[in-house]
Amino acid sequence: MPEIDHESPTPVYQQIAALIVEEIKSGAIPVNRKIPSESALTQRFGVARETARNAVKYLREAGWVFTVPQRGTYVAERKPADEPTDKK
Repeated sequence: MPEIDHESPTPVYQQIAALIVEEIKSGAIPVNRKIPSESALTQRFGVARETARNAVKYLREAGWVFTVPQRGTYVAERKPADEPTDKK
């Protein structure tokens, strides 16, 4: 299991988000399937619930996941066009 580096300059929630993105990219968590819940993330990484919540929020804002109220958070379908561009 990958570990979180609490001494890293990268915030813990971003490290957790990066690990989840790797699972998505590898196909370990397929499109339209739930990512681990906040409770599961707190147990898996030994972090506070707020840290887990921030990781999920970060993923949602980056377009990796979407949340369905009362259901959970799911992997979003991403297309190459979803990647950032410098077009203005």
